[in-house]
Amino acid sequence: MSRLNNHKLETLVINNFDNIRLRSLFIPFLLLSVIVLILIQQGAFSVEGYVEIQKDLFFYLNSKLSELSSLQFNLTQLGNPLIILPFLTAFIIYAPKLWGALLTTTIISAVISFLLKEIFDVPRPAEILDNEFFVIIGRVHTGFSSLPSGHSITTFTVIALLLFAFMPKEFKSKILWTFFILVVGLFIVFSRVGVGAHFPVDVVIGSTIGYICGLTGIVVSNKVSWWNWIKNKKYYTGIIFFLIIWALALIKEIYDKNLLVVYISLFSIFTTLYLMIKIHVQKQH
Repeated sequence: MSRLNNHKLETLVINNFDNIRLRSLFIPFLLLSVIVLILIQQGAFSVEGYVEIQKDLFFYLNSKLSELSSLQFNLTQLGNPLIILPFLTAFIIYAPKLWGALLTTTIISAVISFLLKEIFDVPRPAEILDNEFFVIIGRVHTGFSSLPSGHSITTFTVIALLLFAFMPKEFKSKILWTFFILVVGLFIVFSRVGVGAHFPVDVVIGSTIGYICGLTGIVVSNKVSWWNWIKNKKYYTGIIFFLIIWALALIKEIYDKNLLVVYISLFSIFTTLYLMIKIHVQKQH
């Protein structure tokens, strides 16, 4: 990619992020409010009520989605920051503004996810339902940390960033891009139901919160300059070292799980490492 194209990509992200306002949070907050009202109306503010209103839907979705068990197990890994973020590492070079916002949103979403899981004492499906009636793919998730889905928060934090970072200008293209990126996000997050790790409402609430975290992170990153150093090539040595450590962590994931999606994630980091080392070497001459 030429320097001109690099500049155009970074300019596109900066301009799109500059157009984001706090009023953009109205729709996701409205959706979250509607979900809460429905839960109240259905008497689902107790663990028993929360599980009861969606138990049949959980069994149905889990049964259908788990038929593609390998796909579900690969998709669900994308809710792990260790695996999904390497897909975006090339933007450290080509659109550092995106990574500044990504780091901000990652911090926000991690804090929100931790706090909400501490507040809502909801058990996982495997903890409260008979495991013989649904499919569990991968390890058995137990404990009181089902609401909200942390994987869904992470996924839709990234989805929101990508949605607005590369939003086209033409109206029809905007509709198509929005539809595409949201559908991709939904395929990923509902794999949490497919592998038997979360209830459907966990996923919907987690996705909505993740979207809110993504938008909030963009607004915050527009106001602060914490991450401006990312675009400075003199820091590439440190970033390269960090990416190597990251690659080693992914190699361990491959050793443990041997999943295609992790190989692709590792390839993404290796590609970024190659590009950064090439730029760094050229800079020395």
